[in-house]
Amino acid sequence: MAAKQPPPLMKKHSQTDLVSRLKTRKILGVGGEDDDGEVHRSKISQVLGNELKFAVREPLGLRVWQFVSAVLFSGIAIMALAFPDQLYDAVFDGVQVTSKTPIRLYGGALLSISLIMWNALYTAEKVIIRWTLLTEACYFSVQFLVVTATLAETGLVSQGILLLLASRLLFVAISIYYYYQVGRKPKKV
Repeated sequence: MAAKQPPPLMKKHSQTDLVSRLKTRKILGVGGEDDDGEVHRSKISQVLGNELKFAVREPLGLRVWQFVSAVLFSGIAIMALAFPDQLYDAVFDGVQVTSKTPIRLYGGALLSISLIMWNALYTAEKVIIRWTLLTEACYFSVQFLVVTATLAETGLVSQGILLLLASRLLFVAISIYYYYQVGRKPKKV
């Protein structure tokens, strides 16, 4: 006796079958809200994360400040490396330089920081932007303290030093402002 063959299987097109698509999405765990209230459109976006979550809502003027900082750090670094006498004379009016080596080392350190600033200008990652702003704030704070201590030791007060101290306080305030603005949680709409 010949075995009876089962009827041919009908292919189900899940693309057109709405119930099947909804069941598949439910099994995969996509399409519904997760714990953070986000709706994932695919399993890949659910696993890898939603890039909009990490996008920075940039405060007004942030990129301009980053550009100004990078130019400032680069300019002072090049001046310290190439013309240490003139840089020292611009800050400490008329005081003679005893050694150019520390000023050139300062220029090398500033050049290294300026490279970080230039790279941070082209990134959209919140963490990198915040770290560079914190680096700036720390640098300007330390420079303010060092120059103030030098003033206390030597007693030399000039217009260049006072301008340097005032600008460093302003730069610390701007960097800290942007640091906190970039770190703020975005408002939910």
